[in-house]
Amino acid sequence: MGGRSAIDRWERPVSRTDALRYAKPDTVLGRDAEWEALTAFASDPRPGPGLGVVSGRLRQGKTHLLRALTEAAGGFWFGAQEAVRSESLRMLGERIAEFAEFAGAPVRDRPRDWEAAVDALLGLGEGRPLPVVVDEFPRLVRQSPSLPSVICSALRRRSAAAGAGGEDGGARPRLLLCGSDLPVMRRLFSGPSPLHGLADLEMEVRPPDFRQAARMWGLDDPRLAFLVHAVVGGTPAYRYDHVRGDTPGGPDGFDDWVCRTALDPGTPLYREARLLLLEETDHLDRARCQSALAAVASGHSTPGEIAEYLDVQLPDVSHCLEMLHESGLLGADPDALRPNVTRLRIAEPLLAFEYAVVRPRRPSAEREDPAALWRRVRPAFGTRVAAPHFAQVCRDWAVRYAGPGVFGEAPATALHGSPAHPPPDAVPAAEVVVRGPAGERPGALLSVGLARWDEVLDVTHLERLRRLIAHLAAHGEDTARTRPACYSGAGFTPALRAAEADGEVLLVGLDRLYGGRQGGASGDS
Repeated sequence: MGGRSAIDRWERPVSRTDALRYAKPDTVLGRDAEWEALTAFASDPRPGPGLGVVSGRLRQGKTHLLRALTEAAGGFWFGAQEAVRSESLRMLGERIAEFAEFAGAPVRDRPRDWEAAVDALLGLGEGRPLPVVVDEFPRLVRQSPSLPSVICSALRRRSAAAGAGGEDGGARPRLLLCGSDLPVMRRLFSGPSPLHGLADLEMEVRPPDFRQAARMWGLDDPRLAFLVHAVVGGTPAYRYDHVRGDTPGGPDGFDDWVCRTALDPGTPLYREARLLLLEETDHLDRARCQSALAAVASGHSTPGEIAEYLDVQLPDVSHCLEMLHESGLLGADPDALRPNVTRLRIAEPLLAFEYAVVRPRRPSAEREDPAALWRRVRPAFGTRVAAPHFAQVCRDWAVRYAGPGVFGEAPATALHGSPAHPPPDAVPAAEVVVRGPAGERPGALLSVGLARWDEVLDVTHLERLRRLIAHLAAHGEDTARTRPACYSGAGFTPALRAAEADGEVLLVGLDRLYGGRQGGASGDS
């Protein structure tokens, strides 16, 4: 799925959309762009039905967002469950009857097949646009594989009737099909699927980014906000459902908070990483998935490295890696300096914490005092969790928050970069390589940067960066506009600060990552 922007694709009537947007409840934190796109879709006054698709991994707040939409608009919501076809039809029929009775509309006979059920759903919204939400749609498709074809036929028939001014023209349902199974959702709305190309709105609800997560957790201290994000990421459910409302008490409260939550067997968060893998990979070889994630957590970032680490042939692990990527558990990015090399990273911070810190010590973790365990694993957390997570946050900042003035133009990508044969006196790899837009070819090399979580950077780091940039220039890279950059969670020496003042280097620390004005350039927010 994907492609065009949901907001760009839908023409919004200002008054109705604004009314819904302003009705967003306080319990929906952030999600302004998603709310605007959903209300635009739900409010469109054109006759006939509309189809929208909302996907996203578990626990990202999709259901909460869509229920808030239906409540604000007086719409219809149905949550599919794991059930046989007949029970699902019965539950849906009961929900439609309840909705009709509440709205004062005629109550139809309970549907006995999906043709009748879809016809009843698309008959909602008489006289006004109405959001009609079917949550966890893949569960229904698993019971009834013909359901996408049924929906396709009904949408086309009603759209044709509305266009001709027929009797179905008065109903204006805005059907929203939602699901957490990302591979299935992609297959349902792409390729040869009957529903491919029919959606007016396609939206993937992603976790809030590091700045949004800090606001969600109510954390003002950048270092504390980063450390919490390195453990739980931005998943809203972890903040509200999995730690019993527990937040760090202040800048010095992180260690105690980890012991009370992620390392306490009595909390839901302690079990969440294992449950997440079970829920997302029920169709995979779980043993191989477990070992593949452990390999990535230990620093093996290419498929070849992972296969070697597991002592298996590359084809034996490639399918597992591909499915983990499709499920949103692994991120896969090209190397910025060798585009033919794919680098993998664990996309869910809680999984990285589990596989780098907890799982290697699982046999003793449930019997050991959490504080004692944390003292032993704290170094591993710094090197295997916080350090790579800091590099990823820096890359996210470069693309999402650094304005055009920071790098000379708006960045298109920020990726890890490792030249094939770096000189011995240069850094062997750069964690934040920023390029501008350039279509099919690699974009202009705007910046080459180091990211160090717990190391104070000085001019020796800058000199090694300069030698790497010179090496890239000698091998054909256009470095005329390339800025060296240093990113650090521990700070910079006075000498490096002086180099920044002379315009020789870009410095980015935690304050700047989280919205402060640390550093010389002021193009970021």
